[in-house]
Amino acid sequence: MPEVINAQKPKKDRILCVSHKEDLDGISSAALIKQAFGGDTTLVDYPGMMDALAKIKADERIKTLFICDVGLSQKNQDEFVELLTYLRKNKVKITYIDHHDLDNKIIKRLEKTKVKIIHDINECTTVQVYDAFKSKLDDHAQFVAACAAITDYMEDRPKGAKLLQIFDRQFALISATVLTFNIVGHQKDSDYLLYLVDELAESKYTHEIPNTFEFAQLQVAKLASIISKVKESTKKMKNLAYMEVLDSGASGAVNFVLGLSGKDVGVAYKERVEQGIYAVSIRGSKACKLHLGKIVNPLATSLGGSGGGHDKACGAVIPKDKMKKFLKEFNAKL
Repeated sequence: MPEVINAQKPKKDRILCVSHKEDLDGISSAALIKQAFGGDTTLVDYPGMMDALAKIKADERIKTLFICDVGLSQKNQDEFVELLTYLRKNKVKITYIDHHDLDNKIIKRLEKTKVKIIHDINECTTVQVYDAFKSKLDDHAQFVAACAAITDYMEDRPKGAKLLQIFDRQFALISATVLTFNIVGHQKDSDYLLYLVDELAESKYTHEIPNTFEFAQLQVAKLASIISKVKESTKKMKNLAYMEVLDSGASGAVNFVLGLSGKDVGVAYKERVEQGIYAVSIRGSKACKLHLGKIVNPLATSLGGSGGGHDKACGAVIPKDKMKKFLKEFNAKL
């Protein structure tokens, strides 16, 4: 008789954190999860988020999954719920921590599947991670959370402000800024971004991480060179100013577009040739009374893209041939 082989299922023992790779809030959230629970980290951007989660679906070893600082759009929210529902049926414990605007119907659907949701649009994600798991974190985690709040423009919110008060403000500001320049400048170097997660998880201050200040100095020089290009290339509509960025990141240019234009909303976008899309960064001034993320989410979806975010800072992915239409309709909605 042929030998019968009993195929054993892989042991469920893997802890994984999926977090946003493009800013300090995402990197810091992953670092605090790692300090509190250990495990592995997967860093994603918005265009690649669902593909990364689809790969996780096939990993039978995952026991615990944390998803941090990855906001949903109308384009992907249903797929996101379906994917997490599948994982929950396979006994994966899931915690979703975020601060982007989220449809209440989606929250209820996730809660129905017993996904733990930590969601507050008034505090950055890292501050929420710290607040939820501080009993498992060391004192340095307060500093990491305060820096994340600074770079997400949320250091004036109740919990973020309380954390920032613990530290010298200038020390926190320069530490957060240098980390941000390193993150933005290494977006194509996943190994370095994971290295930053590890260093922050090990309670390293920014100045203790080799070459961070030197690299930030190079990035500052590049950013300074953008100012003249912004002055030359920015175009204005009634309610916004916009610029296509050719040789730097859109997120680095958009604040200059906003500030130098005198408009209440600034838009910068850069083509991702291999994907046939534009990556769009949007910022609003303090005088802007609208929630930009709530406007951008359905608009981007209607044009075959995706988007969303905070009230004064958000982003979108727009198909290349729809970029002009996006600007025209966004201006009209403002």
